[in-house]
Amino acid sequence: MAYMVDDEYEVLEDLDESNKVEIEEDDNDPHTHMLLSSSLNPFKTSFLPVLIINKKLKIIYANESCENMFSGFTFLNGKYFFDLFGKVFKIEDARKIRDMIINGGNVSSWKGSAQLKTRNSAAVDIRVYIFPLEMDLKASSDFVVMFDDFTEEHKKLLRSVFLSLLEASKLKDNDTGNHTIRVNEYSKRLSEELYKKHADTYKRIDEDFIENIGFLAAMHDVGKIGTPDDILNKKGPLSDWEWEVMREHTQNGAYILSTYPNPMAKEIALSHHEKWNGTGYPFQLEGEMIPLAARIVTIADVYDALRMERSYKPSLKHEMTKQKIIEQSGTLFDPNLIEVFKEISGDFAKIYDSYAG
Repeated sequence: MAYMVDDEYEVLEDLDESNKVEIEEDDNDPHTHMLLSSSLNPFKTSFLPVLIINKKLKIIYANESCENMFSGFTFLNGKYFFDLFGKVFKIEDARKIRDMIINGGNVSSWKGSAQLKTRNSAAVDIRVYIFPLEMDLKASSDFVVMFDDFTEEHKKLLRSVFLSLLEASKLKDNDTGNHTIRVNEYSKRLSEELYKKHADTYKRIDEDFIENIGFLAAMHDVGKIGTPDDILNKKGPLSDWEWEVMREHTQNGAYILSTYPNPMAKEIALSHHEKWNGTGYPFQLEGEMIPLAARIVTIADVYDALRMERSYKPSLKHEMTKQKIIEQSGTLFDPNLIEVFKEISGDFAKIYDSYAG
């Protein structure tokens, strides 16, 4: 799941403006100032990010770890919890949290997971724990919100599984070599340029898009794991029926990657052989019907294929490869992306040289 931290997000409907006024009057409550002394000592030095919120859902304390964690997302102190984090939670979870804190509810604590994200920052996967500050729930007027960042742990576990699939597909196709690494790098570089200089046009591209395509582009041909070896490694041209079997790798790859939580994986595998003019496969998608990630990977894949020496063709130099790709603008490739490619094609050449072999 992906949710945006949004300073403009409204407090839950039941927490109306009259409650906000009441909260402002509580700022000088001596109980609040008492909390910020002795009872908060355990949290001040905690490596885990911690917030303290009162029964009106106002943030009355954030430890240093918490301030650091959210420094790229938002300011914390003095804000209302659901103003900042309302969209992080599913609506049913938000209601449970609100009921527990404001009304006492039927439970004394809550735990779950969420993802924090803005366009300018990579997503952060967190576990969230909420429990009363004091052991006696009835006596407690304030609650602890504790965050546990497990982004890297989650990412490593997820990617290790799919890297195994990628390695298996390489065993099937002896032409790959460093091809998959280079396709990752080309795709990432082109995406970075779109983000830096064409953000208004390509609003979908953010830090996560760049990071994800830099990993998932390599998966474009993972469906070849289901292609018969005699077709995959045949020397010379394929017959019509062999081409039909070969083209199935796009759909096989989409099926294999359908369990990957980011749809980009499936989009790239399924659509990286579609053409801008609608003559590609498997579904003859045309123009912007083709997912953006797949359009980017198509350029990266073809550039590298032209540069590589294969059993049926010689390697082309960068300038010749660049020219051939530009000639296919508007037919095979998205013409807008090709304009950006022309600006950074020298970086493609550097990537190829860096990962030659």
